[in-house]
Amino acid sequence: STLAVDGKSARGSRTATSPAAHLLAAMTGAGQTVTQLRVPDKTNEITCFAALLEPFDLAGVTVTADALHTQRAHARFLVEEKQAHFLLVVKANQPGLLRQLRALPWKHATARRYDRETGHGRKETRATRALTVTELGLDFPHVVQAVKILRHRTDIRTCKVTRQTVYALTDLTARQASPQRLGQLARSQWVIENRLHFVRDTTFAEDASKIRTGHGPQNMATLRSFAINVLRTAGHANIAAGIRETSYEPFRRPLDLLGLT
Repeated sequence: STLAVDGKSARGSRTATSPAAHLLAAMTGAGQTVTQLRVPDKTNEITCFAALLEPFDLAGVTVTADALHTQRAHARFLVEEKQAHFLLVVKANQPGLLRQLRALPWKHATARRYDRETGHGRKETRATRALTVTELGLDFPHVVQAVKILRHRTDIRTCKVTRQTVYALTDLTARQASPQRLGQLARSQWVIENRLHFVRDTTFAEDASKIRTGHGPQNMATLRSFAINVLRTAGHANIAAGIRETSYEPFRRPLDLLGLT
């Protein structure tokens, strides 16, 4: 199983004297938000990572996170304290590590996977390569494999092509995770942005909300995530359509979804 960790600011909660409420959340591979934590003002997501996940039994779970959380302490926490696995993206905030990854002998990687898909008005091709790096001296605890993903996207309407190279680290062995599996894990991190943050913004207009007082922004974000969970459990892939359908009988269908009738 997988758990994707990512943060989001409720922009509308910003005031003249205080920053917008920033929330760190974790979502399962099935699209269910299982926990959320407000990041205290004057701190950042990094300081809240362990607190977010501490209450859960994560043995055998693979946790993915964006580059902000590619921290040595996080890797040790997941593997040594939670008996979990990790796949963490490496970007310019870890320049030395990124430099090491770019210099690896990727041309000699025999573990490769190619995927193509079309949707949302674009065609995408992904080439995933994996290298076992236990003997290559990468400065990161528990790392076993390095991952390189080349993404080529073509906008069907404009024919504009964009290319992106993504690097990641994992403690999963080649036996535990093939390039295909590693590509899926990387995508699970990208999916939290689309399946949680984007839905809360577009369907629930979270960034336009002016709720600012006390725990209000956090409480409302929790309720929005709960509504998304309930609708997904009921089989609604399109949350906006699920809300419309439920609203046709506002005094019965919401209760049906919650099993209260």
